[in-house]
Order: sequence, then C-alpha cells, then structure tokens
Amino acid sequence: MKIYSVKQIVVNTHSFEGECMNPIWKHANVLGEFSFPWEDSKAPKTIFRALFDATYFYFRFDVEDENVLTFVKNNHKMEVVHSDRVEIFFRKNEKLDPYYCLEMDAKGRVLDYKTRYYRDFEYNWNWPGYNNMEVKSSETNEGYVVEGKITLSSLKELGLLNDNILQAGLYRGYCLRLPNPNGKFKWISWINPKVDKPDFHIPSSFGVLKFVVE
Repeated sequence: MKIYSVKQIVVNTHSFEGECMNPIWKHANVLGEFSFPWEDSKAPKTIFRALFDATYFYFRFDVEDENVLTFVKNNHKMEVVHSDRVEIFFRKNEKLDPYYCLEMDAKGRVLDYKTRYYRDFEYNWNWPGYNNMEVKSSETNEGYVVEGKITLSSLKELGLLNDNILQAGLYRGYCLRLPNPNGKFKWISWINPKVDKPDFHIPSSFGVLKFVVE
C-alpha cells in the first residue's frame, strides 16, 4: 500500500492563499504520482500536498487543465459530479463500512457524502459541524487549485484518524464534455485500483496518509 507522509507545522502558521501558494507549503512533501489507470495516454499533471498542526489537516491540489469545465445550473452540490474536480475519500476500514467522500470543483463547491460498500450513497449527509471543514478553489493560468482544511477532531469523531494514520484515496475527475445531455470524463488516481472498469469505490484504490509527529 502506498504511503504519503504528512508533515507537521506550527499552529496558526497556515492561511489560505489560493492561486498564490502560501510559503508554508514548501515544507510539504510533493505527491505527483497520478495517472490514468484506464487510459494508455499520460494524465495531465496533478499535484497533492498535505500538512497538519494541532488543530487541522490541510490539503492542496494543483491541477493542470487547459479547459476547466464546471457545470452550474442551480448551484447545487450535486452539480459537482458533472464538473472537473478533485476527490478525497476517507475510510474507517478495508470493508468500506462506512467511508466518507469529498468531491471538490474549481468553484469551491463540495459534494460531501457518506457511503458503504458497494455504492450505497447517502448524498444528504454533510461533514459534521459547520466549522470543521473549509474548502477554497480558484482557477489559474494552468488549471485550478483546490485548498482545504479539516479539523483533526472531526476526523477522530468519524473514526478516521487513528494512531496518526489516515486511510485515504486521492482522485481526479478530468471532464472532457459537460452534460448535453451526458458528460464525458477520464479518471485519474494516485493508486491504480487494478480493475478493468473505472471505479474508485473499492478497497484497492486507497492508500495511507501518515502523520509524521516531530
């Protein structure tokens, strides 16, 4: 199983900067091992970084995309599924019973939901506590940036952060066409799930985010 080391920073040294990257991110490990598991071509660049302090888990995606596509009709969170987006799934165990998903587009909209294997989605679920999660996004000359923070207390409340280990999947929906009536995507992942058809909602798509305490 792949492991990404999440480095610790001093409390209150991080702030959201969007396209202009906060210098604190220079301390983070750079994860660029994203690929098209179901395509023969090379995937456009996706970079993930993460940090933590005594209060928050911070994450940032820098995405290369020549044509960022975002579906907006009623500005409902379900419109994220039709848009260019990055995704983080968190699981409690390998049985995926349950696991929690965040899908985030270039406008900063978040589709948060709870689910169980296999694809038993609860889209009415929201991340617990209004102030426990924050996400900001911005389009850039190269594509878009998604930056977020989640309280460690909410991760522990959901049973996700244990012994400084967070089991997570990192993904990207690369939108080729907005729905008219149907959209079209290519799927990008940190880990190749090694299945024939595109599917992130399986145990083999997850890795480990290991919090390194200094």
